[in-house]
Amino acid sequence: MNASFLHAFSNDRGGLAPPPPPHPPGRLAVFYSFLSSPLLQTGTTYLDHAAATLYPESLVRDYCRDITGNVYGNPHSHSPSSSLTHDTMERVRYRVLQHFNTTPEEYSVVFTSGSTAALKLVAESFPWRRRAEGGAASLFCYLTDSHTSVVGMRGLASPRGAVALPVLPQELRCGAEGGAQGGDDAACQTPHLFCYPAQSNFSGRKYPLGQVRGIQARRLYPACERPGRWFVLLDAASYVSCSPLNLRDCPADFIPISFYKMFGFPTGLGALLVRNDAASVLRKSYFGGGTAAAYLSGEDYYVPAANVADRFEDGTVSFLDIIAINHGFESLRRITGSMHNIQQHTFGLARYTYMLLSSLCHGNGKPVARVYTEGQFESSVTQGAILNFNLVDSHGQIIGYSQVDRMASLYDIHVRTGCFCNTGACQFFLGISGQQMRKNLQAGHVCGDSMDLVDGQPTGSVRVSFGYMSTFEDCQKFLKFVAECFVEKPVTVDHARLQRLKTATAPSEDSGEYPSIKQTNGGVYEADEQQPAEAPLTGFGFRDAHSRGGAYTLTGIYIYPIKSCGACEVHDWPLGPQGLLYDRGWMVVNGNGVCLSQKREPRLCLVRPQSLSVAPAGMNTISVPLKDDAQLHTDERVCQSKVCGDRVETVDCGDEAASWLSDFLGQPCRLIRQRPDFTREMRKKPVGAAASTSLSLVNEAQYLMINSASVELIRELMSCRFEHGDQLLDTQSVISRFRANLVIAGEEPFEEDNWSHLIIGSTRFVVSERFQINGETHKMCWKGFFFFFFFFLYN
Repeated sequence: MNASFLHAFSNDRGGLAPPPPPHPPGRLAVFYSFLSSPLLQTGTTYLDHAAATLYPESLVRDYCRDITGNVYGNPHSHSPSSSLTHDTMERVRYRVLQHFNTTPEEYSVVFTSGSTAALKLVAESFPWRRRAEGGAASLFCYLTDSHTSVVGMRGLASPRGAVALPVLPQELRCGAEGGAQGGDDAACQTPHLFCYPAQSNFSGRKYPLGQVRGIQARRLYPACERPGRWFVLLDAASYVSCSPLNLRDCPADFIPISFYKMFGFPTGLGALLVRNDAASVLRKSYFGGGTAAAYLSGEDYYVPAANVADRFEDGTVSFLDIIAINHGFESLRRITGSMHNIQQHTFGLARYTYMLLSSLCHGNGKPVARVYTEGQFESSVTQGAILNFNLVDSHGQIIGYSQVDRMASLYDIHVRTGCFCNTGACQFFLGISGQQMRKNLQAGHVCGDSMDLVDGQPTGSVRVSFGYMSTFEDCQKFLKFVAECFVEKPVTVDHARLQRLKTATAPSEDSGEYPSIKQTNGGVYEADEQQPAEAPLTGFGFRDAHSRGGAYTLTGIYIYPIKSCGACEVHDWPLGPQGLLYDRGWMVVNGNGVCLSQKREPRLCLVRPQSLSVAPAGMNTISVPLKDDAQLHTDERVCQSKVCGDRVETVDCGDEAASWLSDFLGQPCRLIRQRPDFTREMRKKPVGAAASTSLSLVNEAQYLMINSASVELIRELMSCRFEHGDQLLDTQSVISRFRANLVIAGEEPFEEDNWSHLIIGSTRFVVSERFQINGETHKMCWKGFFFFFFFFLYN
């Protein structure tokens, strides 16, 4: 499909403007200078910056030059190399504080392994007070729109006597008119802690930073109703990746951050910024190397270090990673100019994508997306560079986020799906009750899995997020992907909504113009863009069919001895305990032992078995023994790998095969096979399945099947999507791309959706566990559990 959306570019005030000239003028030129990095020359569209941003090549280059040109010793020693490390680290601490517009007199920087470790440190050290006679217990309050790592602090606070109190965002606002009570309240010194995010990692909503002073002064709920001394923890991990944080304006007591969200490198390093006036209330129980001013091993005597950072940084910190932070700040300054530039640039991208996505409609006029946001992306002050949504089909049914994620991966578009470690926001926006969350768990859904729908209701959503190196081309590629894969044609746009968003939500200082839009059956075009000749489409829908119970023909049997490599066609073949004998019994892994698929290494498709010898064109043939006697592997390396998240035990097939594959693929790799005595069972055994449901190195099933009638319809639709209707693939070529074991000649496309079982010869294949693709229901099944999945192109 040649759909082309609005070309736009962020101006200096975060609005939308015409496409930039070849050499963008002004401050935004620095963003385009970054595009020379190899990281963005691979065709990858990276839209998961809220999880981890990308690092610039210059950061790593300068860092490597630094640590190879200098000797950095342990900072706890006093040698010249150790002194250099200590001095460099102090410089980094200062630069961190400078970045947040504060000084060492006001704040201290405690390095941790990340923001989660910083949160845990506060929870462990805060002076929680139990309820005593005549005194109230400490409150641990947190906004329900908080990260799991914040909510998890109650696991440490509650056993220490604190009372956990979740606060809804609207409750915090409703208390704005209240004030601190008089009387004896001033004498109460019970410590309370209130935690809230500067920016929601779920929706990108920015909470008012002024609420920090409001809680501290007891003007806001719940502080206005509870006497005591109130401290504020501002979770800034998501916020600081694209927004400037000024601690002079919002003097929070504790601020956790993670540096990889800011720079992309190094990972595993964060910090807790502690207001010096609040540092004295923190009490540590454990003391590690470097944290003591003095202690006795034979007596219970310990004096903590006077310096806040020294007191809380147990042992030797990751000093080489800390040195990299200095190069991160330098790269950020050189590439972007300021955090304000980053904020306006990324907000412009997010706003542009929100406006188009929320206005995009199916051919019947129904919206394509359900966007989860409190506002309408009016300003970068209230909204970050995060867009959270679910796609819906033309009938208004949610399309599961796992399907969107899988299809995006095929387009090399990287997004995030699920609940994003923010159950509170997920429940609020998706309307999931606590009772339903428990039912979802009973149904098998856990955090981080791919079970995206339970009883037709979503368990999570899709999130795209932008970083300072993101471009409008990234936005357009994502929008084209949505239109091509999930919109029933013709693509339409809700012009009334789009106009409202353009005029009502634009910042007052924004003077940017929007190109006009023209609608066609095939897509959306700029008014001055010539519409390509393309046959109109009525939609990429699947026809409902009912099995007639008649006879069908098995037209092809294929085995794939090496996972993700070429097929070997056979006319008859024995069945083994794990499916077709020898099917996907071997796989290729890279130098780190990670399975290589055609997604990562497309040339694997050229490795074709010939009578179970292996060779691509132009290469010598290599033979791999079939014998799986355990004694055969006594001298070979036993290793572990993963397939679809499952651990598998394998044995290495030797240096000859490894050398042959490494030469062909141009990278270090090994050939491994599943150990003969290792059993990997299906995750969910269906009712009526055979006793044996063990798997080889397949992803999820013993067999894959396709219907040639369905494939023929797909081939025709694929051809229609290209200009001039060019037929790029014949039916057999399309079949080969689905990598099926069994090819059935059905009578009508997609009639197999309604099959309950299949009998080939004397073997019965049972159908089980329906799932959805583009809103249509399909089934998985084996011999015992036979698997059908049309869009699983690489296995």
